Amino acid sequence: MKAVSTIRAGLLAAAALLTTGAASGGWNQTVAETASGTHVLGNPAAKVKLTTFVSYTCPHCAQFETEAEAPLRLSYVAPGKLSIEVRHVVRDPVDLTAAMLTNCGAKEKFFLNHAAFMRGQSRWIAPMGAASAAQQQRWRNPDIGQRNRAIASDFGFYAIMASRGYDRTSFDKCLTDKAMEARLMKQSQEAVALGVRSTPGFAINGTVLVGTNEWALLRPQLDARF
Repeated sequence: MKAVSTIRAGLLAAAALLTTGAASGGWNQTVAETASGTHVLGNPAAKVKLTTFVSYTCPHCAQFETEAEAPLRLSYVAPGKLSIEVRHVVRDPVDLTAAMLTNCGAKEKFFLNHAAFMRGQSRWIAPMGAASAAQQQRWRNPDIGQRNRAIASDFGFYAIMASRGYDRTSFDKCLTDKAMEARLMKQSQEAVALGVRSTPGFAINGTVLVGTNEWALLRPQLDARF
């Protein structure tokens, strides 16, 4: 119960960020889904379009989320001068399962689902470093349903999604969605083709940034575009 309570507390903070802009006429509740299945937050006509390439099992991605979420949402997205697109770079079966769950449901759910997994990563990721051979074999099961349910059980994903209001039926439906799995794998392949070699990665107005993997390096490059 403590883990679920912690997740809920983090989500309340994230929700506050997402709604602050809306209360002042901003863009923090405007979410669009692209033809390739990625999600975009903010003004679709924003001068600067930031693309983030992320993996849920990447510790630096979680660190970026913690450092950058508030300033990005409040200072850049809310005024309508920047939009944020999230693209997935799949590193392993656990990352793929998490991505399938963040993409579960209506597009408006995505960014809070995303925040739940990123903010909670330090708690749920522990089994990766202490997995038995039998567990690792289950995580590589070619049967999508058996593999993803095993991962969801071992990493506590059921509790995370329950904290987001998902029931077991809708949760399991997303875990066996082969079309979603294919879209996420295609996003990953496209990221590599664009030149993304590590996560987090970033592009501004379609140009991939070289040597930029943290908020301290990204922020001045964003500011230079305004």
